[in-house]
Amino acid sequence: MFRIVLICMCVLSLIGCNHIYVKPNTLDPNSVIYADRGGYTMRKSIKESLEQRGHTIVVGYATANTSGDSSDSATDINLDTYTVPKDAKYVVKVYERKDKYAPAWCIFNGFWWWNFNVSIADQTTGEELMAWSGRGCANSSLRLLDKVLDELEKKDEQN
Repeated sequence: MFRIVLICMCVLSLIGCNHIYVKPNTLDPNSVIYADRGGYTMRKSIKESLEQRGHTIVVGYATANTSGDSSDSATDINLDTYTVPKDAKYVVKVYERKDKYAPAWCIFNGFWWWNFNVSIADQTTGEELMAWSGRGCANSSLRLLDKVLDELEKKDEQN
């Protein structure tokens, strides 16, 4: 009996945890959204999902590119800075972390294991509309993203 309980506890500790705060019906349809350049896993997927829903994704204008000390290759770092375009109503920020483990079942559920923080804020009011700290397999995370975006977007009141 103890072994069964121990196995269940181990399995439950590996399940993806998601903490999501959403202000429903606050994201205007077909709006302009600023996102950081590049795209790796969750950041790329969020930009693609928002574009498929009719939003315009902008990455801003490069304002500076500075380098660290080039005498040591370990400190040779490029720092790019960007301005958020004035027509961007919202800002989406995605921070991704590498986990020490990836569950074996992700092979059947999108293959990749993601660990991330996502925030969507209204650029005009400064209000955070969504905060999501999560981890999970790629396909499960994308399905949850669709549900969250459905809740977040303003509904057409004529229907």
